[in-house]
Amino acid sequence: MRGVTDDDPYLWLEDISGEAALAWVTERNAETARAVAGDAGFAALRTRLREVLDASDRIPYTVRRGAYLYNFWRDAEHVRGVWRRTTPERYREESPEWEILLDVDALAAAEGEKWVWDGARVRRPEYDRALVRLSRDGGDAVVVREFDLTTGEFVEDGFRLPEAKTRIGWVDADTVLVGTDLGPGSLTDSGYPRTVRRWRRGTPVEAAELVYEAEQRDVAAWGYRDTTPGYEREFVGRSQDFFRGETYLLRPDGTRVRIDVPDDADAYAHRRHLIVTLKSAWLGRPTGSLLAFDFDAFLAGDRTHEVLFTPDRRTALAGHSWTRNHLILETMRDVSARIEVLTPGADGTWSREPLVGVPELSAVSVVDTDPDVSDEYVLDVSGFLQPSTLHGGRIGAGSEVLKQAPHRFDPTGLTVAQHFATSRDGTRVPYFVIGPDRTTSGPGPTLLYGYGGFEVSLTPYYGAVTGRAWLERGGTHVIANIRGGGEYGPDWHQAALGAERPRAFEDFAAVAEDLVTRGITTPAMLGASGGSNGGLLMGAMLTRYPELFGAIVAQVPLLDMTRFHKLLAGASWIAEYGDPDDEADLPHLRAISPYHRIAADRDYPPVLLMTSTRDDRVHPGHARKTAARLRELGHRVLFHENTGGGHAGAGDNEQAAHNSALVHTYLWQQLTGTAPAPTEARVAGTDVAEVPVPAAPVDGAPVTAIPRAAPATPSGTGS
Repeated sequence: MRGVTDDDPYLWLEDISGEAALAWVTERNAETARAVAGDAGFAALRTRLREVLDASDRIPYTVRRGAYLYNFWRDAEHVRGVWRRTTPERYREESPEWEILLDVDALAAAEGEKWVWDGARVRRPEYDRALVRLSRDGGDAVVVREFDLTTGEFVEDGFRLPEAKTRIGWVDADTVLVGTDLGPGSLTDSGYPRTVRRWRRGTPVEAAELVYEAEQRDVAAWGYRDTTPGYEREFVGRSQDFFRGETYLLRPDGTRVRIDVPDDADAYAHRRHLIVTLKSAWLGRPTGSLLAFDFDAFLAGDRTHEVLFTPDRRTALAGHSWTRNHLILETMRDVSARIEVLTPGADGTWSREPLVGVPELSAVSVVDTDPDVSDEYVLDVSGFLQPSTLHGGRIGAGSEVLKQAPHRFDPTGLTVAQHFATSRDGTRVPYFVIGPDRTTSGPGPTLLYGYGGFEVSLTPYYGAVTGRAWLERGGTHVIANIRGGGEYGPDWHQAALGAERPRAFEDFAAVAEDLVTRGITTPAMLGASGGSNGGLLMGAMLTRYPELFGAIVAQVPLLDMTRFHKLLAGASWIAEYGDPDDEADLPHLRAISPYHRIAADRDYPPVLLMTSTRDDRVHPGHARKTAARLRELGHRVLFHENTGGGHAGAGDNEQAAHNSALVHTYLWQQLTGTAPAPTEARVAGTDVAEVPVPAAPVDGAPVTAIPRAAPATPSGTGS
């Protein structure tokens, strides 16, 4: 394989804010603006997409905290957004009255910072103080400030931390558990906190008591306090890699008790239960099972348990949520949702009954419950052609429609179907097709989307942006549920780990071929897109299966698989891909590295690479270097780098609309033969000579992102 050697000529493009690198970015952005943003229909499309994202009649999704429902909201008036709350009674009104807690636009203007909201940790169960997280222009690193929910003001001399990839949560009114950047030795190789400290009000964080310490090569350390009334307790732990970790009960005297479950299992305590999700077989139960133990009995060595869910060949666990007395179980059968209600009995046994009214080929998710107080729940029900409906109910007492989103695009003549392609090794790979009936209209422009990593599932959703930008003008949209994802549970994910990653690529290629076989499209009219880990997938399609596609878009992509572990958060993904510093892993990593597979003598489809200068998860150097290499060898490539937005690629709705318009305009140009002719020749070696060496729901098809490292605590961050 001829490609880039270890003496990478484009390392200078890894200098994120380097003068030469940014000058190169400016030139490439200008080329893309001329070729794509200069399209006759671009401005109108961007405006229509912005209308979707800013629409005042969107559903305001909320989180219940005590007497209020909290929501974060962006629209045309509030570009950066407002954090607000209302009561459940007012929320039922068509136009609820909201109390504004924090106006991020006003804060950004007052402080001269491009603040992006990153959530708030509210003290429970008092709900009187919050630890607000704000990101500069959308990065993962945040500043933390204590906020008084009674006065609506930041607390003077309250808990406050500078920019870092901080984990923080309440212990009591004057104490938090925190992990943050305190200088040398305080972060892991992945850039996440290595220690957990007990920080008391009025003291410097540097003097906070050390509670727990992870290893340097671990991904992160974490800690939290369970504040459930009557079950108050603290837990600490470490993420050894992205999928393995250890959890400890922290006793009041500072001693730790290991929660002795497999290190690849997800485990947490809820009231008297220990809930365990298996990622490998244990106690005679298969991978993907959900088990319930008595917490105290488990600590005493008793492994008696109830099986709450057992997977089969077609069914996997999608999630679960607690109400006060029940557990709502979400499962997927061939990527279609099922909901059950499970109830623990006093004798330790569990009963179950279905939650009826869930339509086929739909997405159903539990968006809110109040596990401390009631058995109320809120469900979001949607489908590819069905806008979201928000149902509120109480288990055992029926439900009502709380909110209904309107149609954002015309579904007339559109259909939804699920098909299965056969991959190279015989595996059946499901995929969804949304668009006109091609049996009567013939092949047409088709956009194939995929991800295939980190056990992330691609489930049905109502994509208003995709609808307006692609379906309304006659295109077909396809979502491939390839291995590496979680559509069929942990086994589906693990089948494409490490050296087996090409299985995900083969699955995606099989779907592409099946679309042609079925007459839905042709290779010249088939485009593909993906972001983050899905950007690696797009790089694989470009370099392994170029003959299958007419154009490709890779957003915030991972493309240099020999250096990813040295760039930003990349070390935390070694468990997914392999370790480039391990001689046993390096051969397969070079083999799957799109950057190293680019060759002069291959005929590649045109490609658009998109990234963000502020992405502090996947380094923008991946996309920059790959674009430079393609240009050097004379291939057709455009590049766009947003200066803000972090890993999401956009920090506000204006940026999001612009990015989506770029993607869909570019693909439509390429797949329908309406792209403008190139305005300049690509000369081999040009980029090296030019610069000395070294010199995304809301309401659309979001970029599926590599998740942030370290587990979320059961209480979550919320709005």
